[in-house]
Amino acid sequence: MADAHPEPCDSDVLQHRLPQGIRSRFIDGVNGLRMHVLEAGSDHADRPLLVLLHGFPELAFSWRYLMPGLAALGYRVVAPDLRGYGRTSGWDARYEANLSDFRMLNLVRDVIGLMHALGHREAASVIGHDFGSPLAAWCATVRPELFRSVVLMSAPFGGPPPLPAGQVSLSPARPVVERTTGQAVQRAAMDVHQALLARERPRLHYQWYYATPQANDDMVRAPQGLSDFLRAYYHVKSADAQGERPYRLPAWDADSLARLPTYYVMDAGQTMAQTVAPHMPSPEAVAACRWLPDADLAVYAQEYGRTGFQGGLHWYRCNTSGQFLAEQQTWSGRRITIPSAYIAGAMDWGIHQRPGEFDRMRTLNCTRMLECSLLEGAGHWVQQEQPEATLQVLHRFLTVAAPV
Repeated sequence: MADAHPEPCDSDVLQHRLPQGIRSRFIDGVNGLRMHVLEAGSDHADRPLLVLLHGFPELAFSWRYLMPGLAALGYRVVAPDLRGYGRTSGWDARYEANLSDFRMLNLVRDVIGLMHALGHREAASVIGHDFGSPLAAWCATVRPELFRSVVLMSAPFGGPPPLPAGQVSLSPARPVVERTTGQAVQRAAMDVHQALLARERPRLHYQWYYATPQANDDMVRAPQGLSDFLRAYYHVKSADAQGERPYRLPAWDADSLARLPTYYVMDAGQTMAQTVAPHMPSPEAVAACRWLPDADLAVYAQEYGRTGFQGGLHWYRCNTSGQFLAEQQTWSGRRITIPSAYIAGAMDWGIHQRPGEFDRMRTLNCTRMLECSLLEGAGHWVQQEQPEATLQVLHRFLTVAAPV
């Protein structure tokens, strides 16, 4: 295994930016990882546990605004740098890594291993944002007895992939049942991407760009510099960018997907660094950004400058490759039956980037959804852009779903 990213440097900006009441430490032996975690309320190990799961390109640090408030409610709050991210080590940073290590069910095992290493056999809630949201949802799907509740942020979860559907031939000469396969599902998905590329303005879905060998270097070595790349990326997906208000898309087809902003469906031939560069905020806008001051941005720039992005990009490759679709189909039809909540920024296109997923989550997959809140004044980074409002929703939900 090539776990080659260097150790944090002596000038550790993370330690200087942690709010009071949050501590940083390492836990060894978590499903083969040395896992870095942030903790609040950890002086009371018998408290109910909240596990916070970040997304891309984020870190445990992304939960800094919520952790003290959640601890003040009486919980032990733990946010790990997940496999492939930050100061957690034991994962393969090469593009040629074994993707099986990064598949969703192994990430679930990481979460359960962390809980056990902390001395907990259950969690009051597992709370995920962005790519951490489907991870939280899979935790609730496959091991509901370990989690009293689940909170999904930004990325809806419409359920496990369906099993192959049987189609009875109507031809008397061929009275057989023909079955679609995982490969057929992938071919149908690729048809959409081929249609996007064939448009007058060729487009490419960002997850398929993230699966390419060059994506990591494109971002680490962004022409504008890593810090400015991250600043523009976080800005353009936030409410600060004041873009078009998101709306439901009719279908998973090229015409619908082409309506998404270019940070979701890119102009073909453009890198992500090139895509977000025109959206770099002005110095005045940066100075006015209270949720991500330059000193906090420096934490992300330091960590990704050290590790690169490939660990997180492996998660996307697991999805786009289709290698683990059949494994996930084992839970086809399984619903999330524990109490659930969904929180997103009202200006977050992530709500609708997969057409129909938001409605399937609310009406079908989550059978006990007690909260569904779209918060004004927030885009994709809801727990950072509007931490007070997010905490209020979580308090209301946890009081009912997983009281102390």
